[in-house]
Amino acid sequence: MSEIAATTVHEAYAFACMKCGYGWEQSYEIEHHVDVHGHAFVVYTAGGERVPSPLSTPTCTNCGGHVVRIMRAGRVAGVQELLRKQQTPHTAEAVAKDHTVSTAADPDRHWRLSDLLHPFQRR
Repeated sequence: MSEIAATTVHEAYAFACMKCGYGWEQSYEIEHHVDVHGHAFVVYTAGGERVPSPLSTPTCTNCGGHVVRIMRAGRVAGVQELLRKQQTPHTAEAVAKDHTVSTAADPDRHWRLSDLLHPFQRR
């Protein structure tokens, strides 16, 4: 199929599965095209591979569920950082030890829906 020049934009989304509670984030390159008949269409790529639109039928990467909440980027990472801070002791000894240990979030951690929504609960 012939097409006219594409415009590429970068977008990222955060996702939370309402079935299992797993949370993740994904960045996309979105190519906007116009075919020879003047019809606009988009192509989503993630990690260099063509993927379906995350906005049409998102699928949980943990359980395969399709009831997935889509949020702006940074929501899952923000909750991970908040939880890391809450779990870190604030003693002088712990702070000194913290400088020698990586502070990156555990990539194998499965985030539950309650973890993701905790910062939004009313107090």
